[in-house]
Amino acid sequence: MNTRAATIHQYIDRQTSLIVTERLIGDRTVAFLYNKLRENAPAMFRALTSARMSSLLGFCNYDLPGKPRLQSRKAFEDLGINWRECLEPLAYFSTMRRIFERQIRYWECRPMDDDPDIVVAPADARLLLGSFSMTSALFIKEKFFDLSELLGSGSCWSPRFAAGDFAVCRLTPDKYHYNHLPVSGRVADIYEVDGRYHSCNPLASVSIASIHSKNRRVITIIDTDVEGGSQVGLVAMVEVVALMIGDIRQAYSTWRYSSPEPVRPGLFLRKGCPKSLYRPGSSTDVVIFEPDRIEFCPDLVMNSRRSGVHSRFTGLTCGPLVETDIKVRSPLARRKDGGAGLCASGR
Repeated sequence: MNTRAATIHQYIDRQTSLIVTERLIGDRTVAFLYNKLRENAPAMFRALTSARMSSLLGFCNYDLPGKPRLQSRKAFEDLGINWRECLEPLAYFSTMRRIFERQIRYWECRPMDDDPDIVVAPADARLLLGSFSMTSALFIKEKFFDLSELLGSGSCWSPRFAAGDFAVCRLTPDKYHYNHLPVSGRVADIYEVDGRYHSCNPLASVSIASIHSKNRRVITIIDTDVEGGSQVGLVAMVEVVALMIGDIRQAYSTWRYSSPEPVRPGLFLRKGCPKSLYRPGSSTDVVIFEPDRIEFCPDLVMNSRRSGVHSRFTGLTCGPLVETDIKVRSPLARRKDGGAGLCASGR
């Protein structure tokens, strides 16, 4: 990786196809933590990525009593967030926690394609695509996670996804932090795996191989081959905590955000509906598919291999590896036997 690519990080904006340089929050701190401190003081590094420290950092940033009331409009503008999408009026957002946990009129500002063959994005995020299959152009092995470790030691589900495809969705602190369902289907399993609280900054992901397998996470296995399901086999939706994330609250709602309920085995989940909420910080969703059941949207595949973009992830493979900024509920993939049409770009 050249010097310029190591100091900045760029991605593709899906709506405009333009290259954007990301403003990385706390980048110098992350560089110190994952380079010098991890190598020279491993015990301190482990302490700083512990649950207790993550909770303390989250409290100081989002809940510390006596912090001055936010100037809501300025806070939204500084973060690059469109406050007009929010359900609550601007005056409601007096704290950073309220901004982070905001609800939006997703049914208006994040419209969803009604095509039942389409798989949708689970979050507003920076997206990377990959595959466990050596025959795939997206082949990435054990760079962002080890499959069996990610799904938990001894998990009976890992063999089902061994040669499948995956999408890594990185949520930055400014993003809308509700997760939505990428598919429809019945919950076959849901469980939690304990772990650390590593940053989701690209530098951290490059510094520590298989980083998402090391963080605390909630795994939901969705069987879509049921009546009313998306018919793309089993889908693993993995919600991964990161630094300053205090909790992943399961809050499935079939009508906007009303009457949220916990996700449990046997529950039927509808594509596009809210599933859970990260509270708060930065975090990552990983969606894993069985082999030969989906095809990712062509524009996302092309973006992932686009040259001339200074991505910190380039160098993890033999060619470019570039993120695309996507919107929740926009097309991510199409069912492989779902016809000859191509999924739209979501522009």
